[in-house]
Formats: sequence, C-alpha cells, structure tokens
Amino acid sequence: MVDRNLIREFSIDDDELNSMFSAVLETEGLQGFESMIVASPFFETGKILSGVVLRREGDDVLLDVGCKSEGIVPANEWEEGEPPPEPGQKVEVLLEEFDDQQGVIKLSRRKAKRIRDWEQIISTRKEGDVVAGTVMRKIKGGLLVDIGVHVFLPASQVDIRRPADIGDYIGRQVECVILKIDEARRNIVVSRRKLIEDQRSKLKQKLLQELKVGEIRKGVVKNIADFGAFVDLGGIDGLLHITDMSYGRISHPNEMVKIDDELEVMVLNIDHEKEKIALGLKQKQPSPWDMVEQKFPVGTKAKGEVVNIMTYGAFVRLEPGIEGLVHISEMSWTRRVNHPSELVQIGDPVEVVVLAINKEKQEISLGMKQTLPNPWDTVTSKYPVGAIVEGTVRNLTNYGAFIEIEEGIDGLLHVSDMSWTRKVSHASEVLQKGDKVQCQVLSVDQNRKRIALGMKQLQQDPWETDIPGRYQPGSIVTGTVTKITNFGVFVQLENNLEGLLHVSELAEHKVDNPEAEVKVGQPIEVRVLRVDTADRKIGLSRKLTGPIEEPGTTDAAAAAGGGGGGGGAAAPAAPREELKGGTSGQSGPLFSLDKK
Repeated sequence: MVDRNLIREFSIDDDELNSMFSAVLETEGLQGFESMIVASPFFETGKILSGVVLRREGDDVLLDVGCKSEGIVPANEWEEGEPPPEPGQKVEVLLEEFDDQQGVIKLSRRKAKRIRDWEQIISTRKEGDVVAGTVMRKIKGGLLVDIGVHVFLPASQVDIRRPADIGDYIGRQVECVILKIDEARRNIVVSRRKLIEDQRSKLKQKLLQELKVGEIRKGVVKNIADFGAFVDLGGIDGLLHITDMSYGRISHPNEMVKIDDELEVMVLNIDHEKEKIALGLKQKQPSPWDMVEQKFPVGTKAKGEVVNIMTYGAFVRLEPGIEGLVHISEMSWTRRVNHPSELVQIGDPVEVVVLAINKEKQEISLGMKQTLPNPWDTVTSKYPVGAIVEGTVRNLTNYGAFIEIEEGIDGLLHVSDMSWTRKVSHASEVLQKGDKVQCQVLSVDQNRKRIALGMKQLQQDPWETDIPGRYQPGSIVTGTVTKITNFGVFVQLENNLEGLLHVSELAEHKVDNPEAEVKVGQPIEVRVLRVDTADRKIGLSRKLTGPIEEPGTTDAAAAAGGGGGGGGAAAPAAPREELKGGTSGQSGPLFSLDKK
C-alpha cells in the first residue's frame, strides 16, 4: 500500500510520483523499485528514531530526524548535571506525535532511553538474578528502586522482619533478587528479603554446625519483643529471653538492650531440628543465688524494697537478683488483710524475716509479721476466762457480733450470749457497728486465735430465781397472744418472756383450730401450769379453775379418781402424762414433771 501521509510530507504531487515510478521501472526494473521503498524513511509513533541536534530554542531542542520538519525535544529531558545538548550531537528519541498538516514532530529523549534501558535489562537479566540499585522513593505498597530501570520492591520484601518505616531506606543502595519480570507490562518485582534469607540460609547451616552450648558469641540485636530480644549471630537469630537478661527484675527488654546493640551472649541451648537457639546474658556472671543461704540464713532479719505486688503477696528485693515473697498471710499477726496494698506499696522499704529458702527453684519465703511480737502469745494471760473486757463492735452477722478488744484482737459475741430471755435472730437487733460494749471472756483458743465473749453473763440468770419466784404453778397472769401455731399459742407475759398455751389448754372443749379461739395481739388471762428452768419454758392454760391437769390427761384417767359404791377404797390415781406440744403422732414432752 502507498502511504499517502508520507508522500504529502515530502510535497510530491501525483505527476512527479508517476514519472519517478516509470523511470525506476525502465532503468532498474521491479527490484530497483523495492530498494527505493526500503531506502525511504518510515515514521510511526512509538518508534525510536536517531536524530541530530540542530540547536536550542527556548525550552526546546530541535533535532533533524530525516523529515522535512524539525523534531522537538523538551530541554528538561537532559537531567541536571548531565552535559547539555550540542549541535551535531546524535541522540536517540521516541516519536510521540507526528502532525503532517502542522508540520510538528514531538519527540522524547527520556522515553527512548527508558525503552533502551528496558531492552538492556531484558537482554542481560533474568528472574533469580541479583541486581543492585538505589531506592528512589516510597510508593503505594513498597519502594521504587532504580537498577537502570525503575523496579518495584514490595514492603514485605524489604527485610526479613518488616521495618517500622520503609521510608528509612530512601537514598540507600540495596541489593535485591529479581522475583518476576513482566515484559508485556514492563514491570519487574524484586526482593531484598529473599536475597538475605538465601544468604542467611547458607550461613545458618554452617553456624549450626559450629555452635556449642556454653560458648560466648558476638551478635547484634535485630528485634525486641515483650518477651525478649532476637540477636543475629551472623546467619541465624537466637532468642535472648527477658528472664535470661539479668538476675534482677526488669519490666521490658528495652531496659537492657536496644536495636543494633552489639552484645556478647552465651549459648544456652540449641535445637537443631527447629533451628532455634536460646541465648543468655546474665549467665556470663556468677549467680547471686549461689551464696544465698550464707547471705540470708533462715530466721535472720533483712531489709529490702517492695518491687511488685500481687493479690497473694508482695515481692521484696533483698539485693540485685535476689527477691523473696511475703505471703499475704505473713504480713500481720492480727489484721485481716484482703490485699497486700493495704499495708505496702511498690518502692516501700520493709524489714522482713527469712522463713525458708529453696535454692533450686530460686525462691525465698519472707515474713513481715515475724519482725514483731505475736500478740496471741500473751492473750491467755491478758484476757483470762471470766475477765470483764470493753470493746467496739466491728462487724455484725446473723450469728453474732465481732468485738475488737484491742487493735487486731477480736472476740465473738454469739447471739445466744446476748440475752437470758430474749430470742435474738440477728446481732443488729441488739447492737450497732461502733457501739462500745462490755463483755465477759467465756473462752480463749490460742491456737485457733479465737475468743468467745458473753454479754448476758454480766447479769444474773433470771431463770434461776426471779422467773420461778414470780410465776408459781397455779398463779393467774395476764399476757398477749404473739403467735398461733397448730399445736398451741405463744403468750407474751412480759418483755422478752413468753409462755406456751397448748392447744389442749385453750378451752374446756376440744379445739381443732386455735385461730378460732384467740387472735394475735389479744390480751388473755392464763394460769401457770409449770416453769421449766432447765429448758427455760413456761406452760400455760386458759382453764383458770379446777385442779392443774397436764395436757393430754384422758377422761378415763380423771374418772379413776372417783369412789366406787359403798365407801369402797379409792382407786389409785392414774399416772400423769408429760406436758406435750405438737400434733398427733409427732408430739413430745414440753416439760418434765416430777411425780408426786
């Protein structure tokens, strides 16, 4: 086909073109015509041309590329520091735009150079080759590296462990291995990490064969974690655990080491299968635990500093590398400690007594309370049974009140020892927190650290003489119904004193429902049947006249007291049954009566 654009570029009309074709055909034949076509310059956008610098005009450089019009290249495509273009200088350029009507030819020296550089890389490099270049800038997902052409170094491939900021590599000369070449897209992906890993793999195998447990090696700190630091031994990383950095307590590895620090470490263990190495820093020095039994014999006092507090106790540093535990139970003889922070804080100086040493486990048991006398050693002599003491109500429970009789020494006042006559369900019915009270010491258990106290014992027991004297059997008294049950009625005779009116003593007739006879709060007159001082009970009856009969006496037994005809001898009285409470089949004696 005839390229009409090319013909118009050289301003050749159709007559001149036809005469040229005819002349060539007549003199040289078809072969000469083909050579003429080959020799003619052919221009296509995207093609690299060879041009000659003509001159510079302003911001442009004009080139002769064999066309009627001059080609234009921006002058800024000559980099700073590069020799400026000179007339006559040959330059390769890329044809970007060809406008035959305007006579404009736009060229690019920079793009032509990139294409040549790419062709050079493709022809000389392949995947797996090692290349060197300069990191130019940070881009999305990684870095741009110039190895003659710009290649992509992903962030994950910058180093074995991803750096905190890959921007620190900008301007640095790096070596990488080519991972992938995409000729269609003109992309190359490289990896510095793989190159390092390959190099380290060779060094690792050699190093694993050379390393021996116990030897000292030099290394560089490459990474720091909460649990320790990774040290590069020159081909393989070893772990320097936080517990192997110092015999003393450290909170974080960065208190001892920093990244890029050069260290001398001891090889503690080698796992050839997992390729793991344990390193130690403190093992280069003698352990302070070697002489711990001589420095801190059991039973001796020592001074230290609180370095840590847990719920179960406080750790005290006796000297660098030597710490002991004061258990919460060893902090006070008398005080109930819920948390060690109630007595000590981190940084507090304390005096302790060495209780036990386990050298193998590197553990020392310490005590704070042992530095003071134990007040329970003298409590028996200080508070003998029967002594009257005064104290403060510290706590109330449903079974009693705790009375502090001195700092750290509490006694228990049980509810049953608060009143001779009153039934106390909860200590708060009688006492309040902070009340000052007097009590009598009932018992002392020095081993269990317990003191029993009584408040009612300060007064005479009214059941011994007072109540039996005022409530004689057969006497009639007035009381108030306080409670109704299926077996009888409880009647309040006075404050804190009640008697039981059995269901059989509610009326002359048989009572099936006590609530039909009396109501709670109703005042009633009753006769005292019996006062039981042992069980502290009073039996009552609403039968105000007639002989005193115990509940449960049968009609037949009563009739047995009558005479037979004609002055016969009286039949013996039927034996009395004991006063009972409860319902049929479950009733039991309420009072124990003497036989007369």
